[in-house]
Amino acid sequence: MQEVAFTLADGIAYVQAALEAGLAVDDFAPQLAFFFNAHNNFLEEVAKYRAARRLWARIMKERFGARDPRSMMLRFHTQTGGSTLTAQQPENNVVRVTLQALAAVMGGTQSLHTNSMDEALALPTERAVQVALRTQQIIAHESGVADTIDPLAGSYVIEHLTDEIEKQAAGYIQKIDDLGGALAATERGYIQTEIANAAYAYQRAVDKGEQIVVGVNAFQVEERQHLEKLKLDPAIEEQQRRRLAELRARRDNGKVAELRARLESATRGAENLMPLFVECVENNVTLGEICSTLRGVFGEYKPSVII
Repeated sequence: MQEVAFTLADGIAYVQAALEAGLAVDDFAPQLAFFFNAHNNFLEEVAKYRAARRLWARIMKERFGARDPRSMMLRFHTQTGGSTLTAQQPENNVVRVTLQALAAVMGGTQSLHTNSMDEALALPTERAVQVALRTQQIIAHESGVADTIDPLAGSYVIEHLTDEIEKQAAGYIQKIDDLGGALAATERGYIQTEIANAAYAYQRAVDKGEQIVVGVNAFQVEERQHLEKLKLDPAIEEQQRRRLAELRARRDNGKVAELRARLESATRGAENLMPLFVECVENNVTLGEICSTLRGVFGEYKPSVII
């Protein structure tokens, strides 16, 4: 419920900002896209995506007056949940990722990222990445689940969970609205506190054995870690340093300084920064330099710490 509510509340804030900037809802809403995680409770995850799609359609139609059916569609990318992966018995992560990916597909995702089995230990190796890719391909080409738009529709438990998640997520969104919207709720620490409390409750359940994590608090074995770990070649860093030095030597550094000064000035005002970002990149201002300029004006975000 939290994930659906917080994600859609952010979407509401973006839509509201676009409307306040003078855009017509049906001109930009069909281009919006969202990002969700996939976790281990298979049926709940399928229902989560279905509830999010239904809730967003209602928000766009009833709250923002969208008329184009494409404006009411929830397009979303899904990444399997990195926080669900375990360093213990890491091969089990292949099963976790498969279940998560399958739930995302059966919930209607448009694109998918499958994590690798070794990501709780290090950056993934090429072999682990290939297994993650093959997981998607087997689901797509061998399972048959992608041949049906909503393969679990009509299941009592799926329909019940969809209704329940939609209702509770709507309640969360109302609470965020009462606080002044997603931005105000973030600035007041509400969303961060809710997430922290949920994470704490989950960890307590794992520690007390109320939530089973295979290989972590149940079904443990004595094991020696034998998975190959990725080792990065230090020459890659040196090569990138050299490329960056060569770029800075051949570019027009006077133009770079001028653009960074313009960017700083524009950042302090109300100017649309996107065209200036494009001009900076076209003149070889690096991403680090752009971010450094913005950081000098805005500072760095520091989340509220609430105990």
